[in-house]
Amino acid sequence: MASGSQADQSKKINSNSLQPPPPAGLKSLIDMLHRIYPDQPNPLQVTTLLKYWLGGQDPLDYISMYNNAGDKERDIPAHWHYVSFGLSDLHGDGRVHSLNNDNAETSSRSGMGFELTFRLQKTRDELMEEQNHPEKVIRPPTWPANLLQSIARYCFQTGNGLCFGDNIPWRRSLDGKSNSRLQNILIAQDAQLGTLDGPFGMVDFCQIVGVTDMELEQASRWNGRGVLNYLRQDVQTGGEWLITNMQRHLSLFELFPERLISLQDDLEKQGSDLAGVNAEFTFREITNSSQACKEIKKEIDSQSLNAQCMSDENNHSMQETKNKQQDETPFPASMSISSNSLHKSCPLDYQPHTPECISLDGIEITLAPYAAKYLMLAIKDRLRHGRHFTFKAQHLALTFVAESVTGSSVCKSAPYSVIGYWTQVLIPDDLVPRMIKDFQDANLEIGVENEQRLEFRWPDKCLSLIVDQPRFPAMPEPTIM
Repeated sequence: MASGSQADQSKKINSNSLQPPPPAGLKSLIDMLHRIYPDQPNPLQVTTLLKYWLGGQDPLDYISMYNNAGDKERDIPAHWHYVSFGLSDLHGDGRVHSLNNDNAETSSRSGMGFELTFRLQKTRDELMEEQNHPEKVIRPPTWPANLLQSIARYCFQTGNGLCFGDNIPWRRSLDGKSNSRLQNILIAQDAQLGTLDGPFGMVDFCQIVGVTDMELEQASRWNGRGVLNYLRQDVQTGGEWLITNMQRHLSLFELFPERLISLQDDLEKQGSDLAGVNAEFTFREITNSSQACKEIKKEIDSQSLNAQCMSDENNHSMQETKNKQQDETPFPASMSISSNSLHKSCPLDYQPHTPECISLDGIEITLAPYAAKYLMLAIKDRLRHGRHFTFKAQHLALTFVAESVTGSSVCKSAPYSVIGYWTQVLIPDDLVPRMIKDFQDANLEIGVENEQRLEFRWPDKCLSLIVDQPRFPAMPEPTIM
C-alpha cells in the first residue's frame, strides 16, 4: 500500500482532456464524505498499488484518513477518522463483487453491504504539535489502515460479513504495541456516517472499537450492543462516537463496577444475545446401541461434508478468493456471530436448492479448546432461555437447538440431523441442567488449556462432546479459522 492524496477525479487535467470520472460506487462514498468534511477534499489516503481484482493481496482499494476536530460541548475529543473503500461495490461490473439478483436481501446491499471505519483519539503530543504549528500538516498513524485491511481480508476469504454488536477477540494490541490494554474489537455503527443508499445498494458503516479483555468477555457472554451502549456513556471509554483511546488503562467495569453487577443480573434473567462463534469443530455419527454410543454407523461426518463443499460449484467464487495469498498475520480463531451475521453467513447460502435432510442416530462432536467456554454459554445463557447457538467452521455450521426453537430440522424423535452443510443438535429440556453441572465441574466457564482433553458423554441421549484439537482433512484452509 502507498500513502498519498485523494484526487478530485471530476476536475479537468488540462483544457483538452478530462480525467475519467470515478466509478459510481466510489463516487457516492467520496461525495458523502465530502459533505461531512467539506474542508478536506483531498485527505491523506492509503492506496493499494496492485488492485485486488488484478491479483493484489489487499481487498480495500483505498483507506481515507480524516482530521476530525471533535466537539468539546458534546465531549467528543479530537481524533483521526479512517474510512475504507472496497467492501461495498465500487464498480458495479462484477470485477470484485458478484452480481446477485436472485436474493432480494443480498441484491439490496452494495457488495458485502458495509465499509469499515475507525476513530482514533489524538495523543497529547499530536494535539500540542497542532497547537504550536497550525500551518503544519500532521500525518495520522497508518497502523489503523493495516488493521482495516486485515479485517477486510477475513471478510473476503470467508464470505462472512460484520454486523453491529459483533466482537473480534484480536488478542493483541491493535497498534502492535505490547503496552496497550485495548486488544480486542467490538463492531458498532458509525454514529456520524450512518447508512448510505448508494447506486449499487445500501452501505452500512461498521466502526471498529478497541476494547479490553474484560469488555470483550462481557460482550461475548451478554450483548455486544449493550456493552457498546455502556461505553458510549462516558468520554473515558469512547463517548458518544466510541472513539478509541489507545492510552486507556482502565476497563469500563473497573471505572464503573456497578455496571458489571447490572450486566450480570440482566444476563441471568434474559440470557445472552450472542448467537454463535467461529470455532473449529468436527463431528461423526454414532449409533444408538448397547456399546455406549461408540460404534461408527457410517461416513456422515464433517470431513466428508467439507470435501463435498470444497468441490461444490456454489462455492466456486468464494474458493477463488480463498486461494489468494493469505494475510501474514493470522486472524483470531474465535469470532462472535450476531443473529444478523449468522443469518448472512449461514452455510445454507452455499448449498443446493433442495438439500436432503439426513437424520443421525447419535453424534460425537469435537470442539477446539479455545472455544470450550462457549459450550457453557451455549447451554446456560442460550438454550436454557429457549434459544439456539451456532459454531461455524470453514464451510460448516453446527447449531445447538432448544426444544422451544421453531423452524429447525430436529425434534425429540429425531434430535440430530444434517441438512446440506448444516448440522443441528437438539438439546432436550431435561438434559440442560445435567450439561450445566458437568460443564461447571470441568470449569468450562473459564476455558481450558490447549493441551487439555475433556470428554462429556450422555449415553441415554447418544450424545458425546469432546474438547480437543479437531483433526481436519488435508485441504487448503484459510489462516483465519
